[in-house]
Amino acid sequence: MGLFDKLRNELVDIIEWIDDSRHTIAWRFPRYQNEIKNGAELIVRPGQMAVLVHRGEIADVFEPGNYKLTTDNIPILSTIMGWKHGFNSPFRSEVYFVSTRQITDLKWGTPNPIMFRDPDFGPIRLRAFGTYSLRAEDPKALLKELIGTDSSFEADEISELMRSILITALADLLGESKVAALDLASRYGEFSEQLRKAVLERVDDEYGLDVPQLNIVNISLPEEVEKAIDTRSSMGVIGDMNRFQQFQMGNAMMAAADNPAGGGAADGMGLGMGFAMANQMVQSPGLSAPPAPPQATWHISVNGQAQGPYNDAQLIQMIQSGGVLATTNVWSPSLGQWMTAGQVPQLSGHFGAVPPPPPPG
Repeated sequence: MGLFDKLRNELVDIIEWIDDSRHTIAWRFPRYQNEIKNGAELIVRPGQMAVLVHRGEIADVFEPGNYKLTTDNIPILSTIMGWKHGFNSPFRSEVYFVSTRQITDLKWGTPNPIMFRDPDFGPIRLRAFGTYSLRAEDPKALLKELIGTDSSFEADEISELMRSILITALADLLGESKVAALDLASRYGEFSEQLRKAVLERVDDEYGLDVPQLNIVNISLPEEVEKAIDTRSSMGVIGDMNRFQQFQMGNAMMAAADNPAGGGAADGMGLGMGFAMANQMVQSPGLSAPPAPPQATWHISVNGQAQGPYNDAQLIQMIQSGGVLATTNVWSPSLGQWMTAGQVPQLSGHFGAVPPPPPPG
């Protein structure tokens, strides 16, 4: 075998890509000294496209099929090289295979919360995560903008770019929608499609990528907002607070009756509650259970310790007797915070008021 025959046998004559990975977007075919034999066979399988690059210029793009690389199917290459004797010598070119199938198991999320102005809760922070799929749509744009001269291009290499585009588009979508946070979950499907289209507009022409699927799996609220929602839901489940308190009083009576060993205070408490309930049922015979006792709504701070609860009449009596001063800190659910008694409008008028004298005997 002569030297020429030996070199000719070392040239590439079959060009193909058997892809056994799930995340490779593009792969450059390795070749001996960049030389490809004239008449070499190019095999492009379903779910692939091949791009022939010669001296930095894209010569041609091949769809799935079986090709023989000659001047008959690569006229552009002959023009670029300008050979005088036709397409009879080995040529140095690069072949990139691009996967056009969907890469489906990609995930996205918000590393930092998105600020959102909610009509119910005001400014809050939202976090979101979901899934999406990618597919190469335009191999030329993908090769020019992202792949360059890399021998292999994986989906992980574009994940940061996709995440930033997704989060920016999501922030714009939430801000424009002006949907209350409590209603977001019912519109995941609608928002997912709108978000997919917004992301696609930013990656299709520029990077040659398609986003066939995009899903919002969850949009979560801050922990303190979730607790407030749980509290509100619990109050809605209870419903009528008076009837709920009546139910609790009945349970307490049954527990006292089932505890005969309690004696003393337990028996007295059960007897007293029985008389109280009987009296209330006589006054309101139409009720199946007695009405709730007056709600005690006030707490006072004494030496840094909370005492109470007291109802309005008890607190006013303590003010008149000097047990509660204008500088004493008080709290009630209606205030929502500790305040000095003299600052509370419904209490301030009782300081300095002279109590009426005892009635005549």
